[in-house]
Amino acid sequence: MSSISENLRLVKGRIAAAAARAGRDPSEVTLVAVTKNVDAGRVALAAKAGVSDFGENRVQEAAEKIPLVDADVAWHFVGHLQRNKARDAVELFSLIHSLDSMKLAHELNRRCEMADSSTDLLLQVNISGEETKFGVPPEMAKDSLLEVARYERLRVRGLMTIAPYSDDPEDARPWFSQARQLMGELGRLSISNVRMDELSMGMSGDYEVAIEEGATIIRVGTAIFGERR
Repeated sequence: MSSISENLRLVKGRIAAAAARAGRDPSEVTLVAVTKNVDAGRVALAAKAGVSDFGENRVQEAAEKIPLVDADVAWHFVGHLQRNKARDAVELFSLIHSLDSMKLAHELNRRCEMADSSTDLLLQVNISGEETKFGVPPEMAKDSLLEVARYERLRVRGLMTIAPYSDDPEDARPWFSQARQLMGELGRLSISNVRMDELSMGMSGDYEVAIEEGATIIRVGTAIFGERR
């Protein structure tokens, strides 16, 4: 079985190759190692191997795991966030990738006000329109950002999207391309308290295509930690 450090070396090599194909600097891409169902010991090994950003899908799992990882790393929330977990989310994570409703925005802002803090977010866009996926429709992204901008404690830093599952990574390319174009359109609106700096897209099966299409953050779990239960 491949070690975490060896898997990480391979992933970083593929990141560099994908960036080169797109004429990009690989340092423009943040690798978030997704630790769903990965124990704290293996997370610590990944940190020791050079991972500086980790992602969790569940707030409760993160709350139990993060205190056990003795490393100076950043934690991202990359799953669907329920409103009743907003308080813990703003305390635990440096970036929440999955703002997908204005009700959630209201609750996150309320929790930040109570804690006298602020939080960085990505607006999740359901670029493919799949009913099984969360996120705002692309045509609602502008109105959503204008509404979020009213909340002083929330700072939108870009977009997140998930391509439909496919065995062929190339099938994700049109969706990733649309997300990049949407991000450019939204960035030109110059909405207060909103920046379009980050584009989170691409996972273990399609992150190379995502990088070629402009991703600045990729969310990779299986390719680093192997298959999990």
